[in-house]
Amino acid sequence: MFVNEFEMRKLMCEIGNRVYNRGMVAANDGNFSYKISPNEILCTPTGVSKGFMTPNMICKIDLEGNVLQSDGIHKPSSEIKMHLRVYKCREDVNAVVHAHPMYATAHAIAGIPLDKQIMPEATIFLGEVPIAPYGLPSTMEIPDAIEPFFNTHDAVLLENHGALSWGIDLMAAYFKMESLEFYAELSYRAQMLGGARELPAHEVKRLIDLRKAFNVPGKHPCIEKEGLCTKPEGISCTHDSDCKNRVCNCDDKKVKPAAKPEAAPGAELIARITEEVLRQLKK
Repeated sequence: MFVNEFEMRKLMCEIGNRVYNRGMVAANDGNFSYKISPNEILCTPTGVSKGFMTPNMICKIDLEGNVLQSDGIHKPSSEIKMHLRVYKCREDVNAVVHAHPMYATAHAIAGIPLDKQIMPEATIFLGEVPIAPYGLPSTMEIPDAIEPFFNTHDAVLLENHGALSWGIDLMAAYFKMESLEFYAELSYRAQMLGGARELPAHEVKRLIDLRKAFNVPGKHPCIEKEGLCTKPEGISCTHDSDCKNRVCNCDDKKVKPAAKPEAAPGAELIARITEEVLRQLKK
């Protein structure tokens, strides 16, 4: 598939503006990347505010992190290691976004995962957002911490750090970041009002069916993982209500896969699913 590299660089700058203007990063924080060929990745530069990037600042690297192209001034983000680990483990992923959104990061700092089924869109597109164990930024500790979640999730909170999301393209990865921050804010505000009322299990199953029917790309904990817990191997779990990395409570094995129509891209797919969710809730 042909990719207009300059247009992708411009898009990365646009996403940088969105991330910065929404307060998802401060100063020079955050980084994101876009895989434009099997061994070529565009990535944001280190030491530059994401709200003030220009296309020439974007660096090009290979899957091993070697610089293929730069303007001679800017260098790839020092946290590119976690991006590369995602690409190596998930062939379906072409973009990764890392940011420090306020409410999501507060949950990561407080040790509270986003594991409540409180909103249809969050259940359909994310399922939940677990917390990956703390790792020292810019080291291999973070890639090692997030890898256990690749087979079941498309976004994670980074303990005492921020959040990471990935998707089939840059807009998909960014929308996941925006969605998880909205999810985190709703969770926080509902707690201030006395606690969120979760969707019952049968409604969660209907939402998962809807996701299948629309053939939404990516991974989802209710579909990819059997049982009630997604804790990485070697970490004990009692499967009780305090499990910090449980998947949504649905018996997916009993659900017959729905027919899968042709997938719709990005914003159009989200709009179609949202419309159908609202229609179902009005019944």
